[in-house]
Amino acid sequence: MSYRGGANAFGQQPSSPSPLNPINTNSAFNSRAGNNGSNTTGLKKFQKSFEAFANKVEDYADHPVIHRLKPYTPSIARFFIVATFYEDSFRILSQWKDQVFYLWNYRHIPYFLVILFLLAVVVSMVIGSTLILLPRTQKSYTLYASIALISCVILQALAYGLISGFAFVLRNISVIGGLVIALGDSIVTHRTTFGMLPELTSKNGEKRNYFLFAGRILIVLMFISFTFTKNWFTVVLTILGTVCISIGYKTKFASIILFAILTFYNVSINNYWFYDSNKRDFLKYEFYQNLSIMGGLLLVLNTGAGDISLDQKKKIY
Repeated sequence: MSYRGGANAFGQQPSSPSPLNPINTNSAFNSRAGNNGSNTTGLKKFQKSFEAFANKVEDYADHPVIHRLKPYTPSIARFFIVATFYEDSFRILSQWKDQVFYLWNYRHIPYFLVILFLLAVVVSMVIGSTLILLPRTQKSYTLYASIALISCVILQALAYGLISGFAFVLRNISVIGGLVIALGDSIVTHRTTFGMLPELTSKNGEKRNYFLFAGRILIVLMFISFTFTKNWFTVVLTILGTVCISIGYKTKFASIILFAILTFYNVSINNYWFYDSNKRDFLKYEFYQNLSIMGGLLLVLNTGAGDISLDQKKKIY
């Protein structure tokens, strides 16, 4: 985004069968069959235990207080997603001279191009974010708004020379994933026919599922770098959550877990409101970037994984 001041199973080999002792072969076979059976039973027990745990976590999302907020969840999620773009627009305007100076003197971009670039980015982020927040009935502009915001993310990364940081790139890809999920959520999958009855539109449904699938994959990439410096318990939960969201298995559970983890670390570590120095700028940037990813997870929790997921396959078979 914009310039921020400062530094940046193994088993025993069976014996050879003998004509005088043919039972050895059967014993070896029975032994392997027994091991495979026990492994299968162990996997089934683990799956049942995991699903029981996941169901308990998902029950929290059905709490009466949470249930009352459900109609507002999409709006809250979309606001989280675009909050980082509003914050970045305000930063560019409030630190205009610093932004121009950095791009002109350090990035060696011609002065008039710097002015045009910054103005275009601010206008695109403000208008695009506002269109994302429009009521669902006005979602026909979401595609153009999402393209504009994704373009802003990519162009700013190139202009400010911030594409070399591994964690930075993954975080911005996850922000793009949130926008892709918002776009998929906005696609209407039915049309009105004779008698005002809804008819499923397969073309729109397929687009929606592809967007939701792509968004799920993109949004969890940030957690690759996120887990490097965390404790083992957080690492296990994060890996479990990212795998589940990627394949679309127990997506509701995974969204809750990742949302809770990201919320905890965002408030406890990226608490920029306690700082007045240059560190405040970086913490503020990471806070709003993570907030955008949290919005994407919240939207996955509300929307679901779509048809391209194990959850949907289990419903069919």
